[in-house]
Amino acid sequence: MSEPAFQRRGLDDVIPVPAEVRPDPAADFTIGEGTAIRTAPGSTEARRIGEYLAALLRPATGYALPVGEDSGEIALLLDPAPDLDADGDFDGAPDESYRLEVSGSGVTVRAAAAAGLFAAVQTLRQLLPAAIDAPGPQQGAWVLPGGEIVDRPRFPYRGAMLDIARHFFTVAEIKAYIDSLVQFKINHLHLHLTDDQGWRLEIDGWPKLTEVSGGEGTGVDGTGPGFLTRADYTELVGYAADRFVTIVPEIDMPGHVNAAQVAYPELTADGVAVAPRTDMEVGYSSLVADKEETYAFVEDVVREVAALTPGPYLHIGGDEAQATTAEDYRTFIQRVLPLVAKYGKRVVGWHEMAGVELPETAIAQYWRIEATDEGTARAAANGSKVIMSPADRSYLDMKYTPDSKPGLDWAGVINVERSYDWDPADRLPGVSEQHLLGVEAPLWSETLRSLTDVQTMTFPRLPAVAEIGWSPRATHDWESFRQRLAAFGPRWRNQGIAFHASPEIPWT
Repeated sequence: MSEPAFQRRGLDDVIPVPAEVRPDPAADFTIGEGTAIRTAPGSTEARRIGEYLAALLRPATGYALPVGEDSGEIALLLDPAPDLDADGDFDGAPDESYRLEVSGSGVTVRAAAAAGLFAAVQTLRQLLPAAIDAPGPQQGAWVLPGGEIVDRPRFPYRGAMLDIARHFFTVAEIKAYIDSLVQFKINHLHLHLTDDQGWRLEIDGWPKLTEVSGGEGTGVDGTGPGFLTRADYTELVGYAADRFVTIVPEIDMPGHVNAAQVAYPELTADGVAVAPRTDMEVGYSSLVADKEETYAFVEDVVREVAALTPGPYLHIGGDEAQATTAEDYRTFIQRVLPLVAKYGKRVVGWHEMAGVELPETAIAQYWRIEATDEGTARAAANGSKVIMSPADRSYLDMKYTPDSKPGLDWAGVINVERSYDWDPADRLPGVSEQHLLGVEAPLWSETLRSLTDVQTMTFPRLPAVAEIGWSPRATHDWESFRQRLAAFGPRWRNQGIAFHASPEIPWT
């Protein structure tokens, strides 16, 4: 007796939509009880990705899916020069590019690097029925649609940001968030570690930062205590790296520093302790630009965070520094930029930083809702790259509707279509495709209290930003996207991921 049929997926039923898709309905492949996974000979990375794929598929299929180098119908192969298309074009980030072929006899993935194999696995899992994400055995035929996909990212940086300063989230919660992000080929997680309401990363030599400002009563409304130890942070960095996600740590300064000044009054102008803050106001705190104690503190923090972070970036914030004079802001940024470089990192800052002349290696992250920004355009013209995160399109903490909760609405309400219907190369005059490092969807946590809140505000809008960042601009089509997104309802339910069931989407 044949297996009952799940709904057959199309080869382009994927988010982000692949660059090139060539279906062959006569070449479907069905994963069966005897299917095995073959990985590139001698590659521990390919073997690890093979085991990752098997672990994803085993619960719902009930199949053993052994992983080895000798034989297997699903092959994950490393090729130093994969033929990505007829022209040999290898634009974008080569490490994440891949070719995936499905025929009646099996599946072959070829990539130049392990990151490409991992990206292909995310595509492969979406080509299977939604029941593949169920936690236990399901009865049905596990059919992969036949044909060929050739895929590569539009931008090398496709990020999400999680604010753990206004409300702390645990290591387990952040790991769960990473796992939900990588399905959409997100490859950077920006962690907002410090703010007025809390300091969330342990720093040797400055223990009160977390003992006081990571303790009970911290966070917005005093309900978000906690912090990451050095070991916690190292564990998260490793977990993310195993999923080809780069952690981007942010230490916000010279503003947003009330928590640091609560812990260490010597960082204030007069050496007098400030009161803890648990409200949502901004723009009232500042480090002191003309005190050497400030730079001793900053260098200690930068040195330690850089040492703990293998990725290339260190974010120094720089936003909403209304309590810092323009002259002091310039002095501070000019003192801190060399410190980041001294410890081997490439500096990232919110776009206010671009009001100061920046080195070409500096990256400005645009976050406002205004139609123009002279500083960001000037930085781009001078060679700096830009990450595009306009609040009225990409901020995941904005409400879906005027009445939805949680969330804020200062940048407007953002439904799924608004998250999708924009292009980063058109957002700011003077900042075009060539100036962009990529896109990022920030999630601020003032109104969040749980992982369920995080997931609900992230999904289904994050996939929209992910597709903008990965897929060729010519493929962007709202009607196509909303139909493909609809299939994620049962996937998220099977995975136990909360999401906002937006009425814009014809959920299945």
